[in-house]
Amino acid sequence: MSRPGANQDEAPRLGIGIIGCGKVGATIGAAWREAGHAIIGVSASSAASRERAEDMLPGVPVLPPDQIADRAELLLLTVPDDEIDSLVNGLAKVSRIHAGQILVHCSGRYGTDVFEAGTSLGALPIALHPSLSFTGTAVDLPRLRQATIAVTAPAPIRPVGQALVVEMGAEPVDVAEADRPLYHAAITHASNHSITIIAEAMEMLAEAGVDDPSRVLTTLVDASVTNTLQNGQKALTGPISRGDVGTVSAHLAALSEFSLSVSSPAARNSYIALARSTTAKALGLGRITAEQAQEILFRLE
Repeated sequence: MSRPGANQDEAPRLGIGIIGCGKVGATIGAAWREAGHAIIGVSASSAASRERAEDMLPGVPVLPPDQIADRAELLLLTVPDDEIDSLVNGLAKVSRIHAGQILVHCSGRYGTDVFEAGTSLGALPIALHPSLSFTGTAVDLPRLRQATIAVTAPAPIRPVGQALVVEMGAEPVDVAEADRPLYHAAITHASNHSITIIAEAMEMLAEAGVDDPSRVLTTLVDASVTNTLQNGQKALTGPISRGDVGTVSAHLAALSEFSLSVSSPAARNSYIALARSTTAKALGLGRITAEQAQEILFRLE
């Protein structure tokens, strides 16, 4: 295992097995392979996952999960969240998990408790979660080197998890077991919900006759994200932060017409929910008065 700042040639290499060659597993495996670890096998049940394994991990044998677990010094489980517990329990029952083996998953939802059946046999649990949206292709590798990865592990082996992250070129961020759900909610809110909002905005612009909605939004969204990351909620701008009740009312009227045209209230509902949250932030920042906030919230009902 290499350490931050350690000479890679001096660090012991691990035999890593991957169960589930999805987008995350293939990318993490390729990153560790570049760091000098040996990928001893990967499970790939679908045609897409087998193709991904061939592209991202050429030459690595495709094996059944029990054989991979039996041979691996580090076992990476990148299956759907709901399958992790049953997979670990199943492997433990047939003695495919052993003492000293490192168990890793990349689920944001779970910490290390999901590995209980393995840790009871002496395995070492580490939960990693990259702050990255994966494509499962080679473009993920340079992106991974710019990302942070949440590390949750018992104190004695936390440095191992941190070192595994550094070997990918990413930055480790410690997250306690109890804080894992809130951490994941934050990551999901920022990433997935941003996609929903921007996609809805593009649909509105298209309905308004804009030929290239992405061209209109690119600079605006980039600046908004950059300003927020640098300044937090103080970056807030727009009609609500100015107490412009008339503009908010005009938006709602336009969104009502849009909802009828696309036969869906989704965008209007999103706008209302986020406008309520924005009103609370604007009030907390002292940008608007309590009376203005009350009037805005009344229009949003």
